[in-house]
Amino acid sequence: MTYADAVISAIQALRGNLMRSVLTMLGIVIGVAAVILVVAIGSGARAVVIEQIRSLGSNLLVIDRQAPPPGSYPAVALTDLDAEVIGREISGVLQAVPVVHAAVDVVHGNASWTTSLFGVTEGYFAARDWAVADGRTFNPDDETGMAKVAILGETVARTLFGDESPVGSTIRVQHIPFTVIGVLAPKGQTTSGRDQDDIVIAPLRTARTRVLGASQGKLDNVDTILVKVGENDDIGTAQAEIESLLRARHRIAQGRDDNFSIKNLADVMRIKEASASALAWLVGAIASISLLVGGIGIMNIMLVSVVERTREIGIRMAIGARRRDILTQFLVEAVVLSVFGGIIGLLIGTVGAGAIAVVARWPWIVSAPAVAVAVGFSILVGMVFGFYPARKAAALDPIEALRRE
Repeated sequence: MTYADAVISAIQALRGNLMRSVLTMLGIVIGVAAVILVVAIGSGARAVVIEQIRSLGSNLLVIDRQAPPPGSYPAVALTDLDAEVIGREISGVLQAVPVVHAAVDVVHGNASWTTSLFGVTEGYFAARDWAVADGRTFNPDDETGMAKVAILGETVARTLFGDESPVGSTIRVQHIPFTVIGVLAPKGQTTSGRDQDDIVIAPLRTARTRVLGASQGKLDNVDTILVKVGENDDIGTAQAEIESLLRARHRIAQGRDDNFSIKNLADVMRIKEASASALAWLVGAIASISLLVGGIGIMNIMLVSVVERTREIGIRMAIGARRRDILTQFLVEAVVLSVFGGIIGLLIGTVGAGAIAVVARWPWIVSAPAVAVAVGFSILVGMVFGFYPARKAAALDPIEALRRE
């Protein structure tokens, strides 16, 4: 018997008990579909997380002020000079941008909105890899002259102006008139769900003095310093050097806690990716149990089939079929069951992954290795769990098999 004959015979046998064959395949179908879905969901979610983190800026360190424990030492704020020294003394630093921010009310005509005002210097846009979709960014004269100009995030621009271009129009930020000079390209949400486009950006000195009302003693204080490191430079080394520099500038004694924190977005990305991968492996392992259950179902049904077809096996062997032919016939039937189940599971998993991607608004990613592993594992399950029934059928004594009714 050739393998082609065995496949044809297997299909005919399975069609003869169609409902039983479908129910037998169900475990394989569920297992393969679950594996495809899990990997696709994990890949889509991971792509979204990576894109969200990259939208914050590549090779970026975020330095925030942090209050020390009560009674430990006097609090020292981050300052403009801290940013200046970091940019001057730390090798590989392309931008060191001081930032102040606060919640503000903005008004245009009858429309009003509560958003975040960020006071920044010109290097902010390069540090965040943030382009302007309409208009322009700040120039040195805007900063030195404390010009009342603003750049709007897409969310604010759409809320206040609808589909109209806001460039050249006047808005009021905390009752202070500002001229809109640009609109930022959309960035979307961060991994924490914050809308990055819900923002108004003004020159640093303008925001401090005209809107936030900084006192004379706090005119150089900042909330955050963004540090952009070159692509070919080691961001970890830069982070360690910045930490050492700031501890020295803030006179923090050995063994004392820092009064600032440094977040490395590359580390955040690695942690998020590791978490997503670990979850995908966990759920994938659970989904693989369905394949094993499906394999056990195949073995049980094939054992029943051997009992039911004992006389048929005897007739085949009586007219010249070898034990190897009987083994091949039943083994192929088990593999055909698992292959059909794998194909149906693959189709269901792929369509399900597409539907989830549309609802969740993330990329539809069906991994070729995941498909190969799921279908290959389903075939392996058919071979492993089909071998015992096939061997049992091949071991039957032809005379005894012919005597059975």
